[in-house]
Amino acid sequence: MIRPIPRRTVLSLLAVSAAAFVVACNDAGDAPKAEAPAEPAAAPTEPAAAPAATPPAAAAVTAPTPQGSVDMAQLLKPGALPDMALGKADAPVTIVEYASMTCPHCAHFHETTLPALKTKYIDTGKVRLIFREFPFDPRAEAGFMLARCSKDNYFPMVDVLFKQQRTWASVENAKESLAQISRLAGFSQESFEACLTDQKLLDDVRAVQKRGADEFKVDSTPTFFINGNTYKGALTIEEMSAIIDGIH
Repeated sequence: MIRPIPRRTVLSLLAVSAAAFVVACNDAGDAPKAEAPAEPAAAPTEPAAAPAATPPAAAAVTAPTPQGSVDMAQLLKPGALPDMALGKADAPVTIVEYASMTCPHCAHFHETTLPALKTKYIDTGKVRLIFREFPFDPRAEAGFMLARCSKDNYFPMVDVLFKQQRTWASVENAKESLAQISRLAGFSQESFEACLTDQKLLDDVRAVQKRGADEFKVDSTPTFFINGNTYKGALTIEEMSAIIDGIH
């Protein structure tokens, strides 16, 4: 369930303990964890064996089953904020992603799947990716607002915030952490505070989220609409490829 966020300025809420907010993500539970390091091998007592034969190629990944569908024409109608997109407008496949800046699964997707998706499909004209804001807490709202205030650097700012998510999304006081990241992106202290006290921008970010929830039943992040079909969770590049390659 989406909980309403108090109508106080985002800037004033950044100093509140992260434990005060419910940071929603997808239904997979905890954030993706790195694999534990393998046990060190024992010292060899005999000459090393010949290299093993190359294993057969992994079986092709089956495309995930859609969890519903939406009217693509309605989905692509303009909202409170201009859509931020990567790829050609006439690409045969359109992906609309709803994400939250404080969601670890969203960060995992943007760090692991998106670069390959961009190289294989977006840069080759096969896919257009539209990225929409779906914040669940004031820190996610602040991240999106700073990205919007970055204007032409929207996607680089989103990328940095996802990569550095652990340094600001769950710390005791996020204001200084976000200010440091913003300074590196060219913000002054004045422009940083002006951005995060822009009530209209905050209202517009919330309107994008509300529309996603009300009209398209988004209730977790990341949620993807691929040519109208709904997929929830941080898809791998193999799963994305199976879906995209199956669209004719």
